Amino acid sequence: MHGDVALSADFPHLPYANPNAPKGGSLTIGVVGTFDSLNPFVLKSMRTTARGLFSDGDLGNLVYETLMFRSRDEPFTLYGLLAENVAIDPDRTWIEFTLNPHAKWSDGQPVTVEDVIFTYDILTEKGRPPYSSRMSRIDRIEKTGEHSVRFIFNDLADREFPLLLAGSMPVLPKHAIDRASFGNSTLTPPVGSGPYLVDRVQPGERIVYRRNPDYWGKDLPIRRGFDNFDSLTVEYFRNETALFESFKKGLLDVFIEGNPTRWQKSYNFPAVQQGKVIKEDFTKGTPANMFGFVFNTRRAQFADQRVRQALSLLFDFEWANRSLFADSYQRTESFWQGAELSAVGKPADERERELLAKFPGSVRKDVMDGTWRPAKTDGSGHDRTPARSAYELLSEAGFSFKNGKAYDSSGAPFQFEIMTRSAEEEKIALFYTRNLARLGIDVSVRTADDAQYQQRLQTFDYDMILGSLSASLSPGNEQWNRWGAASRDAQGSFNYAGVSEPVVDAMIDAMLDAKERDEFVSAVRALDRVLISADYYIPLYHLPHQWVAHWDRIAHPDKTPLYGYQLPTWWYQGG
Repeated sequence: MHGDVALSADFPHLPYANPNAPKGGSLTIGVVGTFDSLNPFVLKSMRTTARGLFSDGDLGNLVYETLMFRSRDEPFTLYGLLAENVAIDPDRTWIEFTLNPHAKWSDGQPVTVEDVIFTYDILTEKGRPPYSSRMSRIDRIEKTGEHSVRFIFNDLADREFPLLLAGSMPVLPKHAIDRASFGNSTLTPPVGSGPYLVDRVQPGERIVYRRNPDYWGKDLPIRRGFDNFDSLTVEYFRNETALFESFKKGLLDVFIEGNPTRWQKSYNFPAVQQGKVIKEDFTKGTPANMFGFVFNTRRAQFADQRVRQALSLLFDFEWANRSLFADSYQRTESFWQGAELSAVGKPADERERELLAKFPGSVRKDVMDGTWRPAKTDGSGHDRTPARSAYELLSEAGFSFKNGKAYDSSGAPFQFEIMTRSAEEEKIALFYTRNLARLGIDVSVRTADDAQYQQRLQTFDYDMILGSLSASLSPGNEQWNRWGAASRDAQGSFNYAGVSEPVVDAMIDAMLDAKERDEFVSAVRALDRVLISADYYIPLYHLPHQWVAHWDRIAHPDKTPLYGYQLPTWWYQGG
């Protein structure tokens, strides 16, 4: 996207993989939730698809593959996978892929140009966002040779769009898909081109993948040191307590830890003391993910930014971190926390001010000059300073306070519901409601089961949730799905807050149009300032490291890449 790739054309393997890693053994991991489908590309099973099939944050792409492969040691860099060659014009108005002639589906059929064209056709017709919307930026697709295909873009495409086609879109087998039923959920094991096959499925309980010994790409440089386990199992649990107990018993090989209290106090079981279970901290170079309370601005009570700002002031991070989490967390401030892309603590540069000049009032003064910070308390749990500021903001917004209760301008009591999905989310939500109650705001907490939660999330049927957004050094088109006006009412989008603002769309456009790195950084910072100023999220906290516990029968490479630990490069060493 910017600059040049890090590796030479003849690189032997990716620097964070061990090309001599032994093959064999098994890996079992656990997740909380359920599943009832093996089709990750349609709306009906968007949030209930089995883990690992495609674009899984921990497991990668086990079954389906993309034309090119994203290096986890470089932002915005792709290397060839199904496509062995790629050509693009300087203005990025078209891109042409030449398929690797050795690429095969798991049933032995070759991967063809017709498969690529079919994929875009069927995902446009029956796929879920963002797959369904990407054809809107393509003028036409042309077969230019036996193994080559060219995409010609229209005026809606931006500079990042070629990378999305190459690294984020699957290629599906035309010969193995029934067009009539593709939009439905299914438990039929799919035909893919990836390194694993679906071996066994127990809906809602487990899915077992088996390494394909005939995988066509196993000798590619980008695959050396990857896909080392003969079998890979994902076990499903109702809650984290059951998941952790299974790990302690040795039924799971790896446990990704996100609970600081458990990390400090619960790893005292015999296997840890005997050195059979290893606790490790991984440091990544990417921004911290955003986790916070999300205001659904589609709801009338959250339409006024002053109301959202007031409620943001009432989260007492200092007390919660000390009393609930043993001071293990750091406060999240930015949507690109800890990276040069963050606007926090930095005054806006000339490019940012130029971008934002057309939208006066869209960024608060303290956010623009870099002095803004989230409200900070003395940690006692009784600091009244933030509450006084919140009271003033609510009064400005037309609220009144009588007999210990808050009322809006129409005289209705101020009340809403926080929807949660786990005991941990419920705990932090209940803590927050106590602070809100001191100002007379009546808030209920409802923990929904997984199926109900996903249905309500997909249709934006909630007042407030605890939302999570991944962050990277290469933000791009996914920002449309999170903040763009077109995604506000698109079911299944990640626009949890219901954002629809011209200034937001303009900043995303500027980010995607940037030709140089400094232009890109300025545009992302400008977007960060707009989002912070609008108080769509109440940013909560993040862990300074990635915590992973694993049994000593599992090993990993010495090098941790930019994006942190990578399970696809780990291996079984016995024991």
